[in-house]
Amino acid sequence: QVQLVESGGGLVQAGGSLRLSCAASGFTSSTYAMGWFRQAPGKEREFVAGINRSGLLRAYADSVEGRFTISRDDAKNTVYLQMASLKPEDTAIYYCNYALTIPDMTRAEHAYWGQGTQVTVSS
Repeated sequence: QVQLVESGGGLVQAGGSLRLSCAASGFTSSTYAMGWFRQAPGKEREFVAGINRSGLLRAYADSVEGRFTISRDDAKNTVYLQMASLKPEDTAIYYCNYALTIPDMTRAEHAYWGQGTQVTVSS
């Protein structure tokens, strides 16, 4: 069974940094693009960042471009999101997921979501 376990969230002051981790199991993560999504209070879930199967291509939402960095370690079946210069509007529950390609991931209606990890940025 597919499992996606997010961790690393917490409370941080504006301007601070956090590193999120997503441990994947139940599928061969190295054959898929991986990505991060978030859902802020009162908003729909949105795409944040993606990385292709080789790790050579990355994509980011405009709102996080230049501040967040996605990476992956296929030996650990893990994808990371390094977040810097955090803003209160980054406050959300962060989720990871996968698809064949980054474009597929952004438009797919994913059948499974993990519990997510809460990121709270105070001003």
